[in-house]
Amino acid sequence: MKKIKYLELLAPAQNKECAIAAIDCGADSVYIGAKAYGARKNAGNSLSDIKDVINYAHKFGVKVYVTLNTILSNEELSGAVEIFHELYKIKADGVIIQDFGILHEAHCGKLPDIKLIASTQCDIRDIEKVKFFENAGIKRVILARELSINKIKEISKNTDIEIETFIHGALCVSYSGQCYLSYKIGGRSANRGECAQACRKKYSLLDKNEKIIAKDKYLLSMKDFMAAKRLDELISAGVTSFKIEGRLKDVNYIKNTVLYYRNLLDKIIEKRSGEGFRRLSRGKTFSCFEPDLKKSFNRDFCEYFLSGKRENICNMDTPNSKGEFIGTIKEAEKNYFTLSLTNKIKINPQDGLCYIDKNGELCGFLVNKTEDEKIFPNIMPKILKGVKIYRNKDAYFENALKTAEIKRRLKVDFKISDGYIEAVEESGICAKIIFSQKEEAENIDNAKKSWINSFNKTGNSIFYTGQVEFLSDKIYFLPISRLNELRREVLEKLSQKIIENYTPEAQEKIKPAKFPTESGDYRLNVHNKKAEEFYKKCGCAVEEYSPESGTPVKNKELMRTKHCIRHALNMCLKNNPPRKETYKEKLFLRDEFGEKYALEFDCKNCEMVVKSL
Repeated sequence: MKKIKYLELLAPAQNKECAIAAIDCGADSVYIGAKAYGARKNAGNSLSDIKDVINYAHKFGVKVYVTLNTILSNEELSGAVEIFHELYKIKADGVIIQDFGILHEAHCGKLPDIKLIASTQCDIRDIEKVKFFENAGIKRVILARELSINKIKEISKNTDIEIETFIHGALCVSYSGQCYLSYKIGGRSANRGECAQACRKKYSLLDKNEKIIAKDKYLLSMKDFMAAKRLDELISAGVTSFKIEGRLKDVNYIKNTVLYYRNLLDKIIEKRSGEGFRRLSRGKTFSCFEPDLKKSFNRDFCEYFLSGKRENICNMDTPNSKGEFIGTIKEAEKNYFTLSLTNKIKINPQDGLCYIDKNGELCGFLVNKTEDEKIFPNIMPKILKGVKIYRNKDAYFENALKTAEIKRRLKVDFKISDGYIEAVEESGICAKIIFSQKEEAENIDNAKKSWINSFNKTGNSIFYTGQVEFLSDKIYFLPISRLNELRREVLEKLSQKIIENYTPEAQEKIKPAKFPTESGDYRLNVHNKKAEEFYKKCGCAVEEYSPESGTPVKNKELMRTKHCIRHALNMCLKNNPPRKETYKEKLFLRDEFGEKYALEFDCKNCEMVVKSL
């Protein structure tokens, strides 16, 4: 018999509403920010809300991971330890961390036995780093987004640790945890949960003589990630957890993306069930809604570096959602225009449409009304015939998604016997109640129908009925109101037993392990003394603390990225040998405030470095 291999669809949650929606739409786990110390400072949640999410999630075997993945000051570390104990009491399944001070406290026995997960902020992009975490006792690592499927496969083959990778959502241009540009520009640190998204701002590209090569373009803004066509390969490569990005996204985005990937992953699991693959959680999602990733916020999609090849990954026109291309302007009048549509697309009032103007800017407007082929916007834009029009808000789709009845339920079978009722949930957990009223029915068939009709109606509970089975020849007559009462009673008891039976996975002892390097600079992101001590125990000398601790970043690396501006602008040294010497010249970025940054290119490793001056 094949060993069972559980696959997890992991969804983001900005708040309790988003978490519940993700669970209902089929997520096997959700990750949500604690009240402090998460990498999305504006997505924190109270302990009470997290507890509500956990109690709902665990009914379906869904796991809840909490993010505490920023670097911490000496004073904050003790506060973080308190949060760990609070999360342990409410049965959180794990905590996503970055700061090695937490590993120090875990090693010293100051943390409860709650599962620790190494955040992608830990810059995990090779087998050496993965093995370090595995040897230290970490249960799971979240790999860098930049890795190819072949690289992921190589890592997976050489470790027994759980492998989590991103499959959808926004992309950071820098290796995660290694970006200091936001902090340099405005003092808002990505490693402290305050990223100002410096990569989504305009820059100009200059040569050594300050001649402008590209002016006021979004030179560092990545498209969004979509690995939908690569799930099968990622599974074969050893990935067990598939992560959707988006802890700042709204509930409609969560519903649409989770439903889409749930449907896709279920089909793969069904096809490969003979290999032992199974879904991690339980329950069935009931929904008549058809998800469509193109309809939710996106900056155009790419597969990043999954293939190992460099593709078009940058969207220099806009950092905003352009949406789906719907057609070109056929005729523009004073207060309306007509479109030559690509398909049989219906434009509706309150749709959001946009276009790129002659200055390269994304401009948008709302549709007030339509009359036959005529489209009347709220403000008539200055557009000419032939301009491409995109729809970045489909009002009908958004409203349908908002009002769609989406519910997750567990299958339950009822067994009716001589004086008792047993409810058996799909995982085998059961609850039994006894009923004392024992008036045998005169009309057995009618009595059976009453029992079946009543126990097929599970109301607003989390259950749906599989079958109603009679184990005794004696069929009792009970009033419909009493039957409904008994059904509610046994389901409530079953729901409580499911919660009581749930036990989160325990964390093994954290211990120092040999770190891949013997020393490290500010890029180790050490922000407190306990982190420095743990690195020392792991054989790594900390040469300097994090920039956020006061270490100067002048003339230092602010980010390292697989994105290459030369390649994006068709200036690649490899692809343009006749002009190679020209393109070898030093290049600089200049931001909107006039600040300059040097660019360096490591063509051997296909990496670009942004340095401060």
